[in-house]
Amino acid sequence: MALNLSQKQEVVAELAEVAAKAHSLVAAEYAGTTVSQMTEMRKKARQSGVFLKVVKNTLAARAVAGTEFEVVKDALVGPLLYAFSTEEPGAAGRLIKEFAKTNDKLKPKVVSIEGKLFDAAHVDVLASLPTREEALAMLARVLAEPVTMFARAVKAVADKQGGGEVAAEAPAEA
Repeated sequence: MALNLSQKQEVVAELAEVAAKAHSLVAAEYAGTTVSQMTEMRKKARQSGVFLKVVKNTLAARAVAGTEFEVVKDALVGPLLYAFSTEEPGAAGRLIKEFAKTNDKLKPKVVSIEGKLFDAAHVDVLASLPTREEALAMLARVLAEPVTMFARAVKAVADKQGGGEVAAEAPAEA
């Protein structure tokens, strides 16, 4: 369906707003994907914080102008599906990678993170980034490890000096 000028301007404004706030962009070829597959992908995208849109490449190029995704302008060739990660950087990569496993017609073409352009092979790298919760759990483990090691060392010294047995007997006498 052809869009008139005002509709095109709305699409460009919407994409520009999303691109300004997004962490990463994955553009994928989708030709041959069924409507039910696209509907399922859109549903998963909404759940995972990914903005998914099919637009003309010229409109997408205008929308990303002035954002960190401007580097993809020359790589936008052919029918493309644009996935912007709005909540966490790896979400779009995980979404495209997951659906590309079951649909051989969906092929990642361009990946952009922090103003850098990468080829399709970097979708795997992007998809392997931890979620926010996973990253916080890793950080908590790293921060807790020195305290744990110190507690083990103190206990080992106490056990070696016989203080551990005295401490264990004290509550029994009381």
